[in-house]
Amino acid sequence: MDPIFDHELIAKNRERAKNLPEGPATFLLDIAAEELAGRLGAVEREFEEAAELHGGSGVTARMLVETGKVGRMRRIETSTAFAADDEDILIAPLDAVPLEPQSVNLIVSPLSLHVTNDTPGVFIQIRRALKPDGLFLAAVPGSGTLQELREALLAAESEKSGGASPRVIPFADVRDLGALLQRAGFALPVADTENYTVRYDTMFGLMRDLRAMGMANPLVGRSRKPLRRETLVRAAEIYAERFSDPDGRIRATFSIVYLAGWAPHENQQKPLKPGSAKVRLADALKTQEIKI
Repeated sequence: MDPIFDHELIAKNRERAKNLPEGPATFLLDIAAEELAGRLGAVEREFEEAAELHGGSGVTARMLVETGKVGRMRRIETSTAFAADDEDILIAPLDAVPLEPQSVNLIVSPLSLHVTNDTPGVFIQIRRALKPDGLFLAAVPGSGTLQELREALLAAESEKSGGASPRVIPFADVRDLGALLQRAGFALPVADTENYTVRYDTMFGLMRDLRAMGMANPLVGRSRKPLRRETLVRAAEIYAERFSDPDGRIRATFSIVYLAGWAPHENQQKPLKPGSAKVRLADALKTQEIKI
């Protein structure tokens, strides 16, 4: 399978963003961390051993521990550059889950699965690393994310150059991500989407934030030629024409898919076998059955 994403470049972009003088842009990661912690807090059980996959700043790991539901939290990253002082973290590439089979009760992945080259394989590795009845939580940028930027760049490059290169990565649909949970063997899978709109003065402010998130274009098939200034200026004009509010500020959409799935366990609820129902659906809905 040919890789879609350049993982070496992603690692460099993430480290570069972390070391920016003004610091990285973490607002999206902070939102995802808060949402994941809230969802874990609603689960009425405790998780002795947990692991965070490529969480960057580690804010998700910290917030999950603060719920009081997590015992020990291990962090997995691409580089020791993401470790806090005196913090011992596991080092692994984005497509690897360096955990023993059935060794943890909880795995959380905040905003990193969208750039894995073998996403189905990563899901399977996660499920195998979980103990029976262990929980997997994830936040994944999904379809609709940066749709405005994609449209503006494609339109401007087509207009100025007569063709266009991929400038914004593809994002998976919520249904596809839910199907991956089932394919990997997770029980009780849940996938839902939250849309977040961030406003900027111009497209260039958005692009600065993307670089400060370590989200510069990491596609293997990306054009190695930077966009010409006139193309960028035209893209900013198209963006403002199509996606601005009455006050002149532009909108950027981030669509986050939240996933939850459990490692199978014999005590979990299971769907009834077909034909085993004891009450007719028409009776339950208090309606008349129409036979076809």
